[in-house]
Parts: sequence; C-alpha cells; structure tokens
Amino acid sequence: MKQGDSGTVVQDGKATAYKNAVLDDKKLQDALKSINPKFGDFCTRVAGEAWSLPLIDQKTKALITVAVDVANQDHVGSGSPFAAHVNMAMQQGATRAEIEELLLFMCVYAGFNKAAGCFGTLNDILGPSA
Repeated sequence: MKQGDSGTVVQDGKATAYKNAVLDDKKLQDALKSINPKFGDFCTRVAGEAWSLPLIDQKTKALITVAVDVANQDHVGSGSPFAAHVNMAMQQGATRAEIEELLLFMCVYAGFNKAAGCFGTLNDILGPSA
C-alpha cells in the first residue's frame, strides 16, 4: 500500500479514495455482516451516518477511531475493530508513522500499557516497524 496523489491510497495497483469510509467501503460492510447480518446492517447505517457528518475529514475520523480503540483496549480478540480502523485510517491517507505517533500520544492519555499492546497488534497487522 502506498500513498498516491490527492489523498488517495494505491493498493494492489488500485487507487481508493472514500468520501465516506463506511458507506463507500463494501469490503468493510461485508466484514461487518459476516459477524452477524443484522449487526453489520446496523453498524453500516449508524456509523455511515456519523461518518457523513461534514466538519471533520475522513482521515481525522479514522485516526480518532484508532485512539478510541486504544482507550477502550479494543485491539485483540474476535471482532476486534482495531485492525479494521488501522486499515480504514490508511485508506484515508494516514501513514504508519502517523498511527505510531498517535499511539505514542495515547500513552499519555490512555496509559502506556494500553498503547504498548496496540503497538504489538499494529506490528501483527502491518509487520514490524522499520
């Protein structure tokens, strides 16, 4: 995955730029529905509406969701949203370096141990940091 022009993300030779990180991402919707069809539909409708609010850009919203995962310690286990939110942030133009800086920032506000676990999970998702 690499960043392209105009905030797009190039993955597998394809550019992706979502105006709404939930409503425009059919793969995410399918993953939510695979947990439970009613749950997936509910999440898509409710989160899709929240992601449609206009004042905060999609990348910032995605980084906020990663921060919430750190605070809630939602980075491991079945149905964990952390990997989906990391991928969502990267699809919206965030870099690994920005996500790592966010995790360092969250040490102060959520706790060092919570952030440490998220660093480990980030390495599981993206591979070891260079």
